[in-house]
Amino acid sequence: METIILTYEDVKELLTMEETIGAVERAFELHGKGLTQMPPKVYLSFEKGDLRAMPAYLEGKAGIKWVNSHPENPKKGLPTVMAVLILNDPETGYPIAIMDATHLTNFRTGASSAVASKYLARKDSKVFGFVGCGRQAYTQFLALKEIFEIEKVKAYDVNERNAEKFVEFCRSWVDADVKQVEDVCDCDVLTTTTPSRKPVVMNDWIKEGTHINAIGADAPGKQELDEKILLRAKIVVDDLEQAMHGGEINVAISKGILKPENIYASLGEIVAGLKAGRESDDEITVFDSTGLAIQDIAVAKVVYDKAVETGKGLKIDLFKGLL
Repeated sequence: METIILTYEDVKELLTMEETIGAVERAFELHGKGLTQMPPKVYLSFEKGDLRAMPAYLEGKAGIKWVNSHPENPKKGLPTVMAVLILNDPETGYPIAIMDATHLTNFRTGASSAVASKYLARKDSKVFGFVGCGRQAYTQFLALKEIFEIEKVKAYDVNERNAEKFVEFCRSWVDADVKQVEDVCDCDVLTTTTPSRKPVVMNDWIKEGTHINAIGADAPGKQELDEKILLRAKIVVDDLEQAMHGGEINVAISKGILKPENIYASLGEIVAGLKAGRESDDEITVFDSTGLAIQDIAVAKVVYDKAVETGKGLKIDLFKGLL
């Protein structure tokens, strides 16, 4: 057997957002039906950042993603987040692929919000707000445009140049009214992708009927939304245990403002048809996205299959001399 090595450029060339959304939606469905294995993330914490191990199994696909988060990396000319994924053959355990998972992670995170918005946002949503215009905002936008007809985009970032670049990017993809503004919360779907540890979106900014994709909180103490928003909202998580540990709800849970029973559902339960999604035009919905290993493995299999089909990647005998 051979192992295929796939670089960032290989994965970027092979993977489309449409395929990513399909794989992620299927992963959520299987998760909702209890047909996946996904142990909790394992964290190694350091002074400058952390490393996370994310194993999973679903539908004949198994593997693990090893990903870092080091906020000061850009000062060293490195990305804040980098990831490597090993895809294994469940029957033998053989590593059939080792691939860069940085692009894959960005795409599947955007895809998860698109899937959540499909079930939780109003079907006629046309105005999209973005708080935080870093790298993740780009794939959030690319995914949302696959689901909705976008008429207006509102973008805000504390770094004005980031917002300007994001606006230019969006304009290159859609014929819509795209602006850098401060009042981004007056929208149908709001996406937050900041590393904040205090609320950046306040309760009185959010109107009835808004859907919020809360993406930025991915570790204990991180928080983007005023807790009062959570008390008004139907809260849907990708995984309850992960969300309570480091998702948007983690601060409200630790303060006793929210309890686990206040969480309406996992997205998988909704995709699988076990619970309803949006039930009225005026309810506020929040999707707390922490990122699931099942998403990574599902999308990695898409990449692997296309690599085999096209001959992309470097093929090596990883265990040459062992057997």
